[in-house]
Amino acid sequence: MELPQLEDLGDVSGRSVLVRADFNVPLVDGRITDDLRIRAALPTLRWLQEAGAAVTACSHLGRPKGQPDPRFAMDPVRDRLEELAPGVELLENLRFDPGEEANDPAFVERLVEGLDAYVDDAFGAAHRAHASVVGPPKTLPSAAGRLLAKEVEVLSRLRESPERPFVAVLGGAKVSDKLGVIEAMLDRVDTLVVGGAMCFTFLAAQGRSVGDSLVEPDQVEAAKQLWSSGKLVLPSDVVGLGPGGSSVRTFSTRSDLPDAWQGLDIGPGSAAEFTDVIEAAKT
Repeated sequence: MELPQLEDLGDVSGRSVLVRADFNVPLVDGRITDDLRIRAALPTLRWLQEAGAAVTACSHLGRPKGQPDPRFAMDPVRDRLEELAPGVELLENLRFDPGEEANDPAFVERLVEGLDAYVDDAFGAAHRAHASVVGPPKTLPSAAGRLLAKEVEVLSRLRESPERPFVAVLGGAKVSDKLGVIEAMLDRVDTLVVGGAMCFTFLAAQGRSVGDSLVEPDQVEAAKQLWSSGKLVLPSDVVGLGPGGSSVRTFSTRSDLPDAWQGLDIGPGSAAEFTDVIEAAKT
C-alpha cells in the first residue's frame, strides 16, 4: 500500500500542521505509567518541527463518552509531551466532543480551522471512521506519519509473503472493534490466538456461562462463525474477579464461570500454551 509520506507535503516551513496521534496512554491517579505511545510519535513531530512547521497534536484518551471528564483530561500527556517535544501544542481530548466519534462535519470544520496540512500517525485509531481520522484529509493536504507508515509497511510484508506458520495474537475488550481485522486475518494466518476480555464473547458463543464478564451479545453469532474457521486458539483458563472484588481465582474454560464473577484475562495455563504456539511460529 502506497501512502503519501511527510515529504509529499512539500515545504511546510511556516505552515500549521495537525498531527492525529495516539496518546491513549495508561494513567494511574493522573500519572502516566507508560509513555511509549508519546515517544513513538516523536520522529514525526520532530521532523515537522525541524522543517519549520507549527505543530498541533490531537488524540483521544480513554472513553469519556462524548463529554468532558476530568479523569481523561490531556494535562498529564501535555506535560510529558512538552518535555519530549517542546513547542508542540496538544488539543484537549477529542472524545470530549460527541462529534469525534460521530464523525460530525461541523466538528471536523472546527478541528481544521486555521490549519494548512494534516498528518495521521495514529495507527491504533486508523481503522475508525472518527472525525479526526477521516475528516481532515477531505480538505487538507495529508500524509502518513513515520509510525503509521512503518506499521503499514510491516503489515504489507506480512500480507504478501509471511513465513509459515503465521500466527497472529489478538486481544482487547471488544470483538466489534476488531471484527473486520479478524475476518481479514483469518484469510492469511494459520493460527489466531485470542486473549484479553474479547475471549469471553467467544466463550459465550460456545455455550459457556461467563458470569459478569464483558460480553457483546450482538457479536455472539459472529464469534460462532469465526470459531468455525478452525484457526482460533482460545484460553484454557482465565483469571476471574469475585463479587465486589473480594477475591481472585483461576477458572478452567471447560466449565462455567460462576454468577457474579468477572473474567479479566487469560490464566497462567493459557499464557504457557500461547507461548508454545507463538514460539513455534515463523511469523
